[in-house]
Amino acid sequence: MRCLENNDKQCVTRLIEELVRADCHNGYAVGKETADKARELVHELWLASNHEERCKLLIVLRSLDVSRWWVMIALRIYTKNMNRWLTECGIDWENKITRNEVVKDIENLLRERFGWNEIRMCEEMWRFIGIDVDELRKYNIEPCVWLNGLELLSDLKRPYWLGLAKSDMTVKKANRGVRLELKTSNVIDAVFFAKILNMIKIPSIRIKQERRIPGMKYVHKPINLSYYIVVNPKAWPWPIELNADKLERILNRFNDEELAEYIAGEIDGDGAVLYSNYSDTDYRRNRYVAVLIIACSDCPKRMVLNVLKDIIAKRFNIIGNIYPRATSDVLAFSGEDAVKLLRRITKYIHHPLRRLRAELILALYDGRISPEVFEKLYEMTEYEYGGPDVKRNHALEVVIQAAPQTHTHGATWDKENPIR
Repeated sequence: MRCLENNDKQCVTRLIEELVRADCHNGYAVGKETADKARELVHELWLASNHEERCKLLIVLRSLDVSRWWVMIALRIYTKNMNRWLTECGIDWENKITRNEVVKDIENLLRERFGWNEIRMCEEMWRFIGIDVDELRKYNIEPCVWLNGLELLSDLKRPYWLGLAKSDMTVKKANRGVRLELKTSNVIDAVFFAKILNMIKIPSIRIKQERRIPGMKYVHKPINLSYYIVVNPKAWPWPIELNADKLERILNRFNDEELAEYIAGEIDGDGAVLYSNYSDTDYRRNRYVAVLIIACSDCPKRMVLNVLKDIIAKRFNIIGNIYPRATSDVLAFSGEDAVKLLRRITKYIHHPLRRLRAELILALYDGRISPEVFEKLYEMTEYEYGGPDVKRNHALEVVIQAAPQTHTHGATWDKENPIR
């Protein structure tokens, strides 16, 4: 704006180029407020420019691959006037349809012609793995409650994203941004990961056939899906590398609700909500609830368990213990401590299975459903260990069936092992 006030148009044009290269015009990358300011600056320069300078501005924006539609909005002109300016300036600017626009058109077609929506996607996912949504709703358990509040996660500053990054989500620097990636072969994660990243930006998807894993005799062709987005470095507000001291300082700055949201992100990424009982007759005395947060034993994310164990104990007076496994360690909260933790964090949990189990456990402890009803409903959510459970290794099938628009989002194939 100072350049404009000094009538230095070259300075303004140069700065606009820098803004565009930094993706500051892209609302998906930097947020609507910043993108609107960048658009306003282009409009101010347009108003202050003569014919020759306007042509130069259009040439610059064209060379930077800014969409024609974005320019029309910024300059506040219609298609007819835009075409006139392009002709007068001798600019060949084909109206390019972006991938995101194609995806949105497909989603609109699915909604209008086939009745697709997020609730239907959720219901198809549950039916795919044999969970009766009508039976759950008969007892006032909403199986698609995990969709509630997802719109709040359009803001990467939410503590949930840091929790997810310190568990299952890979965060690393890309060429001109920060890449957020989630991988799975699991049915539920395939739908969940696509939906949650879509809160920030339409994700791309990479499909890869893996080598068969020894011991998994029921899995003949393991297929992994990788969902990823690239955001502007300034849009990712959290440190990519964190030691225990820095993480502790960040968590200590959170209020109770922010800390609960962070913990929910951890559990949605690499956690579990479990229930078991040791008696067929006395549920109340012998029922066992556990909330787990898991980290690999020999990796940087392991330090999260010690930090969380101490902070949750100090802040919420909820006691957990860390147990070693073969290749991972587990921070476990059990019994009444697990239930107390669920009361704090359940509203922030968005992983469909973990949210459903949490809702069922709280309904049981609050007396809203009987132990017999709970056992019947919870049994639907359990995995069959050592058997061909449909919840495992059917990620690609459920994406096509339950969320058919997701597999159009820039799918790529692994060159070394393509799927035919």
